[in-house]
Amino acid sequence: MTATPSSVRAAGDAGSSRVVNDFSLQVATVNGSGSQTANLVLLRSIFQMGVPVSGKNLFPSNIAGLPTWYTIRANPHGYVGRKKEVDFLVAMNPETAREDVLTLAPGAAVLYDEPLKLSTLREDVVFYPVPFDKIVAEVCKDAKLRRLVKNMIYDGVLSNLLNIDLGQMEHALKKQLGKKLKAVELNMGALEAGAAYSAGHLAKRDPYWVEPMNQTAGMILVEGNAAAAFGCMMAGVTVCAWYPITPSSSLPETLIQLLKKYRHDADGKATYAVIQAEDEIASIGMVVGAGWAGARAMTSTSGPGISLMGEFAGLAYYAEVPGVVFDIQRVGPSTGLPTRTSQGDILSTALLSHGDTKQIMLIPASVEECYTMSMAAFDLAERFQSLVFVMSDLDLAMNTWMSRTFEYPEHPINRGKVLDAATLARLGSWGRYRDVDGDGIPYRTIPGNDMPAYFTRGSGHNENGQYSERPDDYVNNMNRLLRKFETARQHVPQPEIVDDERADIGIIGYGTSHWAIEESRGQLEREYGVRTGYLRLRAYPFTPQLDQFIDRYARIYLVEQNRDAQMLGLMRLDCTPERVAKVRSVLHYNGLPIDARSVTDVIEEQEGLKVRLNSGALVSAER
Repeated sequence: MTATPSSVRAAGDAGSSRVVNDFSLQVATVNGSGSQTANLVLLRSIFQMGVPVSGKNLFPSNIAGLPTWYTIRANPHGYVGRKKEVDFLVAMNPETAREDVLTLAPGAAVLYDEPLKLSTLREDVVFYPVPFDKIVAEVCKDAKLRRLVKNMIYDGVLSNLLNIDLGQMEHALKKQLGKKLKAVELNMGALEAGAAYSAGHLAKRDPYWVEPMNQTAGMILVEGNAAAAFGCMMAGVTVCAWYPITPSSSLPETLIQLLKKYRHDADGKATYAVIQAEDEIASIGMVVGAGWAGARAMTSTSGPGISLMGEFAGLAYYAEVPGVVFDIQRVGPSTGLPTRTSQGDILSTALLSHGDTKQIMLIPASVEECYTMSMAAFDLAERFQSLVFVMSDLDLAMNTWMSRTFEYPEHPINRGKVLDAATLARLGSWGRYRDVDGDGIPYRTIPGNDMPAYFTRGSGHNENGQYSERPDDYVNNMNRLLRKFETARQHVPQPEIVDDERADIGIIGYGTSHWAIEESRGQLEREYGVRTGYLRLRAYPFTPQLDQFIDRYARIYLVEQNRDAQMLGLMRLDCTPERVAKVRSVLHYNGLPIDARSVTDVIEEQEGLKVRLNSGALVSAER
């Protein structure tokens, strides 16, 4: 069902410079208008044509009626982070249409609802007016449904203008709507009507095209929260206690569906417990209690919930109880911007609770790592008898990313040092908080496993778990906890490193900043001839590779999505002053996902670089 109308073929002769599979397309609508189906169909259609894509939903923190923007990034080289510029705008929201158009760069294209009359605003932008209400009235006789079906018309128009295979759109639509045959038929009619209108009335005048590639074979589209839920199930989670909060709620919601489907015994009885607690304090309390009882337990929250969990986090740290906490970071402080992304909880989570605490954090950058690090988090929590925090963010968790298909775990579950009869006989005697191996990790017992019992204390205790306020007992215990944290450096995910012996500059990043950094490194080399090394942090505590990387480069740029350089603050606690002095900050904290150009611009300014001119010839570069 590929549409190749005469208007599209003729336009190929008119455009001297075609931009193929490389654009950022933004759909501007209102929240609650039902546009999500149309946007996902559009995203998946391009993906099915073999073109690398990502989809980002910028939505308001209310139930309906405010502006929402959905951005699709296509790039033949696999750069799928947010692009700062919008190349093709679909303007459907009267409230923002004028501003959306005025912020476009010259040469962009605008598909808009004809009554908005946007073509009078600018002469350096290509405009495509479409009478959506007239077309949808012919397709859908039910006036109540027209508001929802209307969005599918712009998909049809774009299939013609951008040369997206209409057959792929039909396939994507069926995947999106499943067995709802009447809905598929109705929406397919809207797709075909939009394509027909475009073929008959719109001559292509923009340079953007979609052509088949083979870069997505064997890949899937998935959100980070869904990937993390799969990882939790594979890790053998048995207890999930949670309280709803944006942007973390879809993780336990997805997990619930998975557990209902896959976690029952031969009699059909559930082998798990999911509890929606009354608040975040109760949820982490339940996790700590379940972890003490031997369950693999978890919760999912965001920054405000992390703040409330501080006291229980201290109890888990000091009493040494395992559990997993997913922190899907959003913009703060306070309520902040609940539907915007950031990396604003790094420092507070690493030191969460009062007194001297150091928490283990895993930091995924991709949906695949959301899956693998979820599994690793449960093993690490039980190995080190502590909470492990998985530091995702809204951009990764709630947006749609490409990924290789997930692999079934091959390694058995690691429950750490759980005392058994053979070990007890070898030790001769047992103390709950006694370090017998020199790694800071004691042996624990689980209630009901016929091993010695003990009192679990959040107050001072000695190595046998007995109450103690003796200074030497406290110091010995705190030193052992620090020794355990040092041992964790050997077991947390190691950083990903790309070295370049010809480079003077090193870049450090973590989490979703990775996608902007990868693209920025290409921009720096292509536009300025500047080569860079790159280290992506994947966990805290830091591993020795961080110091080694800093030592290799004259200057280091640390990219973060927060105002106060929080990861740099952690480095000040762990690295020598001489190393920290080499690190400069690239900070991005406006709530939008970080983009490559913003990273490049900061490094360009701090390095004193000058632009390449004359078809790429380097005029000068000062550093």
